[in-house]
Order: sequence, then structure tokens, then C-alpha cells
Amino acid sequence: MSNTLIDTSKYQAQLDEKIARMQSAFAEFSVPELEVFPSPDKHYRMRAEFRVWHEGDDLYYIMFDQETKQKYRVDQFPQASRIINDLMPLLVDAIKPIESLRRKLFQVDFLSTMSGEVLVSMLYHRQLDDEWEANARTLKQRLNDEGFNLNLIGRARKQKIIIDRDYVLEKLTVDGRPLTYQQIENSFTQPNGKVAEKMLEWAVDCTHESTGDLLELYCGNGNFSLALANNFDRVLATELAKPSVESAQFNIAVNNIENVQIIRMSAEEFTEAMEGKREFRRLQQAGVDLKSYNCNTIFVDPPRSGMDEGTCRMVQTYDRILYISCNPETLKENLNILSKTHRISRFALFDQFPYTHHMEAGVLLERK
Repeated sequence: MSNTLIDTSKYQAQLDEKIARMQSAFAEFSVPELEVFPSPDKHYRMRAEFRVWHEGDDLYYIMFDQETKQKYRVDQFPQASRIINDLMPLLVDAIKPIESLRRKLFQVDFLSTMSGEVLVSMLYHRQLDDEWEANARTLKQRLNDEGFNLNLIGRARKQKIIIDRDYVLEKLTVDGRPLTYQQIENSFTQPNGKVAEKMLEWAVDCTHESTGDLLELYCGNGNFSLALANNFDRVLATELAKPSVESAQFNIAVNNIENVQIIRMSAEEFTEAMEGKREFRRLQQAGVDLKSYNCNTIFVDPPRSGMDEGTCRMVQTYDRILYISCNPETLKENLNILSKTHRISRFALFDQFPYTHHMEAGVLLERK
């Protein structure tokens, strides 16, 4: 099988199945009518990773069937962006004749953007040398001469060579407003660009009549923080992963947004700070006085594990809770707590991952 084909005629049927599953799973919470945000039926993934198979003088991408674990050849990948599909054959053809680029290459990762940039990471089972770097620079120039806006990274054990930067700049349009986001290799980014825009617009719509300040937990690279900033006097956002915090600071600056403050803390630590259980020097160093914030809205976008019980209890102290979830099961667990004090006033399904069982949800809760 040389192409990972998708049957786009089945897209609506798979979306309908997700809608039914979501409605059934949350029926006990008497949710409002589900707002549904579909994906493009192809070329929707901004990221893709492929293993590389060596067969004599030949070299090609492979993937593994999740059920049978059988490998199959991949020349095109319709799920991925057009840029990735255009680049895939040109990249592998350019690597094949160059020994230092092909030897012990075992994986290629692509990170693309709707703004036209692409970052390629090449992973090796050997240490990379000056010859590799010289040939990689030539490869980058050759592909950019073909019309790409491309940077390269070489990775081996305890080694990372960047040619010439390890991030892309994505431009998302939210209600006609362009926002620029730095997306760093190996850091979390929303994989489906078009659905990411719809998620941001939905969140902005949910909060457009808000007053006071916004508190945000798990802010990542500031994806939602920047889009929501217009609806609030100030935004105070927390994130634990250092690369994401650095990207968030970059994104605040590049978008000229002056009312967003990012702090590097876990949600659990921040809960302790809010409850006065612990004082954190990093809050003092950042000049953050928690008492000065007038937050009656909180935004959370937790990892797949959801929020721990302590964070749920802290979140309940806010009048309005905007919750984005990548795991309906843990969302449901959290709603068992949150629904005791809050009612669900809006409920959304975002089809971030077409043709898979994964569902992304959005919930707006307001105090009863």
C-alpha cells in the first residue's frame, strides 16, 4: 500500500457517529444543544511523523497499522497538509543519493503551518558530523529554491543540530483578526489548523460579554490567552513546560498584546498559591499580586488526565468556567464535581482528529 488513503465520502458519517456518542455520554448533565465544528475532510493535519525504511538503494516512508502492527509504505498522506504532501517525495529523493544524509536515518517529522512554513526533523541512529551539517544546509537551500519555506533539524542521541531555526510561525485568523504563534519542534501545538481557528472563535464568542480579568490554567504557548485577551481587562495564565512558556512570551510580544501575563507554574501549585497555602518566589519576581486580579472567569485546557480534585474545587470558586477537553472521559469525571455548583450553558464538539475515535469538547459552565 503506497498511499494512506482516506475515503472522504465517509467523513460525515464518522462525524455523525461522534455527535451521537458525545450526546449520549453527557446526557446525564442536561447539556444544551451540541454545537458541532467539523474539520476539512483532508489535508487537515499540520504535523506528521514517518519511520524511514531502507531497502538496498531505495529509501521510503513507512507507517505501522495500529491493529496488525504490519508496516506499509507511504508515498502520500492525504490527512496531512498540502505542504507536507508536496515535500514528502522531494525530500526523500534528495536524501537518497547522499550517504551522510541517509545513513541510519530512521524517522522524519514534519511540522507545517497554514502560513506556508515547514520544519523537518531528521532522526538518526548515529552521531551527526560536519559533513552531515554541510549536506543538510545544501539540502535546505535546494528545497527552498523549489519554493518551500523550510528549516531543518538533525537529531541523534544527546545531539540536536538546527538549520536554521527550530520553530515555525503560524498565523491563525480569529474573527478576521490575524494572530501569530511560534510553534517549537517537539512542543505541543494544535494539530488541526482549521479546527484550531474554530476553537478560538468559539472561546472568544463564549466570553465576549465578560467583565474583569481572566485566569487561565495550562496555557501552552498562549494559544487561547492571546485570542481571549480582547475580552478581558487582564489575563493571568499559567503553564509548567518551559519551552511553551518561552513561546508564550514570544507570542505576546510579536502580537503586541499588553494585558497578558504568563507564569511558569503547575495548576496544582497555582491552586496552593490562590488558597494562600504557599508563597512562591516566582510570583513575587514577576511582580504578580494575585489579590489585585478581579477574576470571575477561569479558562482551563488540561492534559488528557483532566484536572485533579483540588484544582476542580479551586475552579468552582469562579462564576464562569470555560473548559476545553481532549478527553471526554476525564471531562465527565470533572463535570461530576463542577456540575454541583455550575450549569452547562454551552457545549461543543470540535473534530480535531477526523477518522479516529478522538473527540475534543468545549464546555461553558455558569454558576447556578
